[in-house]
Amino acid sequence: MSRHTARARSGQDRTSLYQEITDKIIAELEAGRVPWVQPWGTAAAKAPLAMPKNAATHRRYTGINVLILWGAVIEHGFTGQSWLTFRQALSLDGHVRKGERGTTVVYADRFTPEDERRRAAETGDEAQAIPFLKRFTVFNVAQCEGLPEEITAVAPPVETNLILPQAEALIRATGVDFRIGGDRAFYDPRHDFVQVPPPQAYFEPINWHRTALHEVSHASGHHSRLNRDLTGSFGSKKYAFEELIAEISAAYLCASLSIAPTVRHADYIASWLEVLREDDRAIVRAASAASKAADFILGFQPDDPQPVAATSADDEREAA
Repeated sequence: MSRHTARARSGQDRTSLYQEITDKIIAELEAGRVPWVQPWGTAAAKAPLAMPKNAATHRRYTGINVLILWGAVIEHGFTGQSWLTFRQALSLDGHVRKGERGTTVVYADRFTPEDERRRAAETGDEAQAIPFLKRFTVFNVAQCEGLPEEITAVAPPVETNLILPQAEALIRATGVDFRIGGDRAFYDPRHDFVQVPPPQAYFEPINWHRTALHEVSHASGHHSRLNRDLTGSFGSKKYAFEELIAEISAAYLCASLSIAPTVRHADYIASWLEVLREDDRAIVRAASAASKAADFILGFQPDDPQPVAATSADDEREAA
């Protein structure tokens, strides 16, 4: 097979995989379910609220893989958020049960072919990297047998009050100008401050945390931080895309802090669907940007023993 044919097939597979992921998210939204909120609904009684992680490496999954794995927990009623590859289960003296079907996650990166490096060296041009997307199959630990007890143990649910100390400490540590008051929640990018109503203004005060972290996620995009494009006007696709990022980031932050808001009827489902139908890579890009936002915010977390961090290529290949 020629290099040109291989590249063409790789491109087709990558496009197909983006479309598969997008179609799955669209189906959830059309059914009135928000994939990054649903883990705190029907699945909450079975699986503890958490970011999915690899049970062998202890690394947390990021980006679109979080949504894929949360969806699998809900669909199959798994009791935990820990995952392993087939080989990793064997390396831990366990095994995947016969007949179990795995969940496909993805790893995205870029590489520069050797002939492109040579061409660039000869012409003085910059070498062009080629993006690639690879599939990996993982299994929930509930699909395995013989694993050590410390891997299969499920953490108990967390007690909640009005403003949880872990959220309060994190928001304060970010240094974002955060104001409590008024009757609406918003982030003002021009003056770089967040304002949210007090928790007692919410029918269910636990939901204050999701709103607060949503607005702090917007603030992470300020030009002095992650420098996202925050210029979209209300009702525009650019605005809807930034709302998608903030929603998913807030979900990742709540899961990382073990905060369980109730299921939300999203106001932006129609605009999100319009964005996703127009661009089959939008959900992958939004989930990736949300991971970067959550990682940035969690980087300020005081005394966090396991901060969320992007894995290296080698780590992700194995952890995936």
